[in-house]
Amino acid sequence: MPFHLVATVFLVLFVVSVARDRRQLRNGVYLGLTLLFFAAGWYWTLSYRTPLVPAVAASAVFVLTPLLGLLLAVFLITNGVTMIKREGARPANLLSLLVGLGIVGFAVLAFAGVLTRSTPLLVVTVSTALLIGYASFVFTCYLLYSFLYGRMPRRDAVDFVVVLGAGLAGSRVPPLLANRLDLARKVFDASTAAGRTPMIVTSGGQGADEEVSEARAMADHLIERGVPDDRILLEERSTTTLENLRFSRAIMDRVRPDARCVVVTNNFHAFRAALWARKARVNGHVVGAPTARYFLPNAIIREFVAVLVEHLAVNVSIGAVLALIFPLAVVVLS
Repeated sequence: MPFHLVATVFLVLFVVSVARDRRQLRNGVYLGLTLLFFAAGWYWTLSYRTPLVPAVAASAVFVLTPLLGLLLAVFLITNGVTMIKREGARPANLLSLLVGLGIVGFAVLAFAGVLTRSTPLLVVTVSTALLIGYASFVFTCYLLYSFLYGRMPRRDAVDFVVVLGAGLAGSRVPPLLANRLDLARKVFDASTAAGRTPMIVTSGGQGADEEVSEARAMADHLIERGVPDDRILLEERSTTTLENLRFSRAIMDRVRPDARCVVVTNNFHAFRAALWARKARVNGHVVGAPTARYFLPNAIIREFVAVLVEHLAVNVSIGAVLALIFPLAVVVLS
């Protein structure tokens, strides 16, 4: 079948791309297209063998899509309220709430379009649905490959463990950052057990509301828990993830050129940090520490939005085509 053939092509592209460098966004797109065309192929095959399949599938989509959309909206709105209660009403903490409200808004728009049979409303609804479909597909690709990336095997024997900084509470390491440091210590111990003499690079500058640099606070935290201070290097200039990686790489190159490393962050941030690590030409992969469950939905959405913005030209171009294709079709056929 043509669908299976296309799916196989994307599968080969996925395997080759991952083998070359697992830290690429295109890997997730190849994976998503592979699964999409395999599903289309199975649907085509079953429809040919069992004529009842299309009707059953259409009924399932008609019933399940609104139900799943409602459940997702309730979940995201509830999570958004929890985020505000626990983390405050900062803009970055409102994403899950806004997405949940957006789903409700789209449902109201679609219902109004069907109820009134208004052509302008229906055109807006279909165009919005196409944009949502595109965003949902890209998000699914991102989420699936992020999950897969976090579970790919890595070498225990490395020369450096780089810990990416996060905000401090004065001079205190908060739980989010403490989880990174706990994982960094485990990677450090595993590399030592594998026969290496690794060093830990704590990376993070000092914010306006912080009493010390993030690097200094992280180093103190590790020293208090038994890591020798002569095995810790501080990178105290960075203010972004890319600077974390570039400045840490410069330190590693001075101490031990061409060394291998593991970069430690939180699980929701691991794949995006891996994309930056590739850009910064860091010779290593990224692992993610556990994060509180209530924090994950909002954090994952924030990471995905950041990835979309980083590829703004491509996404705006595709979005513009999807937004205009149905209105233009209506004008041409009317």
